[in-house]
Amino acid sequence: MMLLGLMLLLGKASNPAFAYDDKNIVYDEVARHIGETEEAVWLTDAIMYAGALYGVDPLLLTAVMEAESGFSAGAYSGAGAYGYMQLMPDTALGIGVDRYNPLENILGGTSYLRQQMDHFVGDGTYGMTEAVAAYNAGSGAVERYGGVPPYTETVNYVAKIADIYEKLLQKTEF
Repeated sequence: MMLLGLMLLLGKASNPAFAYDDKNIVYDEVARHIGETEEAVWLTDAIMYAGALYGVDPLLLTAVMEAESGFSAGAYSGAGAYGYMQLMPDTALGIGVDRYNPLENILGGTSYLRQQMDHFVGDGTYGMTEAVAAYNAGSGAVERYGGVPPYTETVNYVAKIADIYEKLLQKTEF
C-alpha cells in the first residue's frame, strides 16, 4: 500500500497535465471490460473530462471506476451505492449530483475523490493511499485509525486500486 502512496505522490495522480496517450490507455482498459462500443468511447471522454476538470489523473479514475463498478452504469451495491463511481445517497446529496445520471455520477465521484485528495494529501499528514481508502471507507474512518482502516474490504480495495493503477501506469512507459 505504501507503493500506491509513493506512485501517486511522485506520479501523475494529482497533476492535471496528463499525457496524450492517457486517453488511449483509458479507452483500451474500458473496452477490455465492456467491448469496443459507443459506451466505451463516451466513458473514455467522460473520464478524461472529469480528470481535467478536477485535476485527477484519468488513469487513477479508471482504476477507481474499474474497482467500484467494473464500468457498469447500473452497478448497485448491497450498501446502497450506485453507478460507475458507486456513490452513496448521502454522498451524492452532499456534492449535489444525481447519482442515477451517468455523467453526474462520474463527475460527482471525481469531485469526491478530489476532496479526499485535498484533505489527506493536501495537509501533508497522510498520503494518497489514505485518500483512496477514504473514498471507500469515509474520511472519518481514516482519521479514526490514523491511516487505512483495518477493514478487510478497504484493505483489499486499496490493494486493488494500486494494482490496476500500476498496470495502467506501466502502459505509459515506452
